[in-house]
Amino acid sequence: MSGCGVGFKLIQAFSGSNNIPAHNYTDLLDLVAVSIASDIVPITGENRTLAHYGLKRINSHPRIGLKSIIQVAGIEGSVLRINDIVFKIGPRINAAGRIDSAREAVRLLVTENEDEAAEIGKKINEQNQTRQALDQNITKEAMAMIETNEAMKLRKSTVLYNPIWHKGVIGIVASRLIETYYRPTIILTESNGKITGSARSVYGFNLYEAIDACADLLENYGGHMYAAGLTLKHENLDTFIQRFEEVVSSRITLEQTIPVIEVDAVIGFNAITEKFYETLKRFEPFGPENMSPVFVTLNAADGGDTRIVGKMNDHLKLDMCEQIRAGQAYAVCYAIDENNFKGVTTLQLMIKDIRIGNTREEDL
Repeated sequence: MSGCGVGFKLIQAFSGSNNIPAHNYTDLLDLVAVSIASDIVPITGENRTLAHYGLKRINSHPRIGLKSIIQVAGIEGSVLRINDIVFKIGPRINAAGRIDSAREAVRLLVTENEDEAAEIGKKINEQNQTRQALDQNITKEAMAMIETNEAMKLRKSTVLYNPIWHKGVIGIVASRLIETYYRPTIILTESNGKITGSARSVYGFNLYEAIDACADLLENYGGHMYAAGLTLKHENLDTFIQRFEEVVSSRITLEQTIPVIEVDAVIGFNAITEKFYETLKRFEPFGPENMSPVFVTLNAADGGDTRIVGKMNDHLKLDMCEQIRAGQAYAVCYAIDENNFKGVTTLQLMIKDIRIGNTREEDL
């Protein structure tokens, strides 16, 4: 469970032992849902139940602070789901602590004053924009360090250090680097006279154990299989980089160096109907260990309306068909989602990968 989930269970148990009616604490479920989604904990079992009812509360009667975040995030009026928390609400709450002080986020979530909520919501949104700019700039700098170093490009791990990188976003940068260089990654900066950093791993590789093998070079460290934090002295940096690379190289398998997408079924586009999507929605809320189903359609082609979109020109939008009309055929891997625009709701495919050329099911 998330920390907030544990807190909620404590309140629930206390209330049960003291004959306090459930309606006295169920209004906290919106916060529980935000915590479950933002902490990326498994959305199974009781977590799934809490997330389900928490989302209901967010959509029907969110607390004043959350309503303020929903407004500045531009998602007011939509039916909010786990992804909206993960990508819109959670990052804005986290931005306060990454850029300034998490106290502002706490104030926002507990306030009962709409004017105060609007003021803090605006401030937190600005901090999130600052966080995004830092994230993008540091990611570019980190990628340049790799691309200009031939030896570094051939390594099984990535460990980068820059004393002026912002501590609040280095974990995000580590995750972004894995999207391009699929290998265990540690991003380091300076804090309080020592080197500190965040680490992220690839699927199946135990990052914590690899860091633990370098424990004698570290001041402290902690985390789990896929994410960790660590601190070390400046004089140990070069040795740590070398040791960590040796440990990763000796333990990582070939399969763990190749990104994999698990596919649930091969279907044709004609199977994607409103009725089919309504059936999929019954499995919500989706999240870790209960992910949105992933499908593949074979031998698709561009319908002829491909274009680059987004503020940063970082999204691809295209129409697809199952017959070759405008180019070479390909297999496309995707999840199915809804798009709400100006009050009109349509189904859309969130593309995860494309394989060029004719593909058979047995080739997947």
